Amino acid sequence: MLASVTIARRQSEIRQTLSEIVGKDQPTEDETRKMDELDREYRSNETRYRAALVAEDEERRDAGAELEGRSAQEWAEVMAGFEMRQVALALDEGRALDGRTAEIVAELRSAGGFRGIPVPWEALELRAGETVASGTPDPMQTRPIIDRLFPQSVAARMGGSMINVPQGEVEYPVVTSAVTASWQASETGAVASPSAFITTDRPLAPDHTLGIQMKLTRKSLKQSGQALEQAVRRDMNGAIAQEMDRVAFLGAGASGEPDGVIADTSGYGITETVIDAPASWSAFRAAVTRFMLSNASGSPSGVRLLIRPEVWDAMDDTYIDTGTGVTEWDRLTRNIPAGNIAMSPNALAAPAGTPLATKALLTTSARGVSPFFLATWGAVDLIRDPYSDAASGGLRLTALATMDITVARPQQLEVLTGVQ
Repeated sequence: MLASVTIARRQSEIRQTLSEIVGKDQPTEDETRKMDELDREYRSNETRYRAALVAEDEERRDAGAELEGRSAQEWAEVMAGFEMRQVALALDEGRALDGRTAEIVAELRSAGGFRGIPVPWEALELRAGETVASGTPDPMQTRPIIDRLFPQSVAARMGGSMINVPQGEVEYPVVTSAVTASWQASETGAVASPSAFITTDRPLAPDHTLGIQMKLTRKSLKQSGQALEQAVRRDMNGAIAQEMDRVAFLGAGASGEPDGVIADTSGYGITETVIDAPASWSAFRAAVTRFMLSNASGSPSGVRLLIRPEVWDAMDDTYIDTGTGVTEWDRLTRNIPAGNIAMSPNALAAPAGTPLATKALLTTSARGVSPFFLATWGAVDLIRDPYSDAASGGLRLTALATMDITVARPQQLEVLTGVQ
């Protein structure tokens, strides 16, 4: 028990005892002496009580911080116990879910909207090869699973923010008005009239659903055991992540795809600048300067750049001065950190035309607001197809994920075209 609580209780006892003695008309000598002792103790306890509160203040702050982060920590621990193997076996054999997996599925089902077994997004953290007999690790040997070649999420490296929506639609109100400052021209003059506070809503709607199909043969189900856990988890993650990165930038806005950031620059109001020149630091520097002039970025180090690998190849082979050995790529990375540059053949279309030219994207985060948002709804809906592979005893799984993309402020993005 805290010392301050103990002292407070003792003070209450002293007050109660004193009230009984004071109520007597003629207290005895012992009672009078006792009143003096209790009075001295009460004054002493007041000093101790204040000191105890000061000493315990830091402990209370630490305990409060722990309570604030405890919910997230407990949720992460529960998610760590989710087993994809149980989901596969439940769909294949009808085996009942148990443990933390059953608790998580029951929690997700309470939100509704799932035909199959819901799989939380947090469970898809790893990546592996195809789950077929030829690629399944043999339990008799110790061999690593060779992963598919897929880099870190490009959308995340470009500053995109992923949010999860339980249900319904979400809108982000973005301020589009400008407040004008003015000076009082004379002693009796008036300052400028107030300007209206205007916002524009950036909606995110569950109108786009991505589907991933996986085939598990009977042999892989029987042979792999717990190795199937990581194989299914990582293969599903890679397939979804690769397509999410593509549509985030190149989504056609048709055939079920959302509008990509680069593919629909005019719809989002993003500035598109024609370069039509060999890739150079001066071309990117001009775009960075425009960011700084619009107060979207305070320095070149706050800008993120997305290019094709061919652009890196060309810039690293273009020397400013053959005597110094400095290339255009060296000049670029001297101003924009290499960690802020993402190279992807998946998020940008292949070079075309004569000479070969491609596009580049620059983004920046302004005052903690991401340049674009990628929203997912609920969890991944995992559905079993019991008929397509019934003849071979296989299991076909379909994973459905609903998502959408929107741009917060178009001033935080710029597309360069004709980068040769």
